[in-house]
Amino acid sequence: MIEISFGKLVLLALIALIVLGPEKLPGAARTAGALLRRVRNGWDSVRAEVERELEVEEIRRTAREAAAQAEAVQKEVEAGVKQVREPLDEAVATMKSAGAPAVDAASGGTPESPAALVADGVAGTDEAQAQLPLGEPAAEPVPQPAAREPESSHGRA
Repeated sequence: MIEISFGKLVLLALIALIVLGPEKLPGAARTAGALLRRVRNGWDSVRAEVERELEVEEIRRTAREAAAQAEAVQKEVEAGVKQVREPLDEAVATMKSAGAPAVDAASGGTPESPAALVADGVAGTDEAQAQLPLGEPAAEPVPQPAAREPESSHGRA
């Protein structure tokens, strides 16, 4: 930007006083001040607009990066699901081709093997729910408490 020292400003005021005279100088100063204000406001608005555009562009770039990362994660998940599904489908096809029954009637409607559960596609939840009385949740195995190990003193007396 243009640097104006105090000496240059005084010299400029003297030249303006000589050229314009004492009667027209105040009006010219007001006009110059208004012009400077307009230029400064215009410059500030242009700068603010450029900053907004830069922020918008940065947000767009960030959104593109996030979308690319999400797409990569989605592809990884799909690949993992495919890796798990292929052996599972093969096991189901093998079980179906072997003609293994999905549920053993002698055991009261419970599946006889995990492979049979896979072949059905459902872990027998409907049959298990049908056998329960209304309002009672299915009984879960009670966890056994872990054996306690003797505590060391760690310097305690």
